[in-house]
Amino acid sequence: MGPPRRKVLATAEETLFPPDELAEGQEIARVIKATGNNVYLIELSSKKTMLVELPARFRSTIWMKRRSYVVVDMNALEGRDNKLGGEIINIVRDEKAWRKAPFWPKEFVKQPVAVVSSDDEEEEESNVGKMPSSDESDA
Repeated sequence: MGPPRRKVLATAEETLFPPDELAEGQEIARVIKATGNNVYLIELSSKKTMLVELPARFRSTIWMKRRSYVVVDMNALEGRDNKLGGEIINIVRDEKAWRKAPFWPKEFVKQPVAVVSSDDEEEEESNVGKMPSSDESDA
């Protein structure tokens, strides 16, 4: 049985808006990949990578995909002797609102989507999955 609905809604609402400021030892990072067992490989704004843990309150509640952003607390797991460098304390869901915050790293600039169009070459329309035209003969 999953967590009560009120806990799920409270967690989802908590991650929607950015805090006024980040505390000491907290930093925004980009998720590179999920390594398993609620451990994620992240990239900090300084291009350093590390493993972080996802706390139980986010598990099966909010899903993260590659290249999404999270807030990591580096001081949360200081006493533990393992490979984990921190713990995810917040997940950036409304990226547009978070980017307006003064603590958003300059290194995580939004990449413009480049549309490649070639005017020089005329590309033929693909016939894959289409019916043959009526003027083609079977001869």
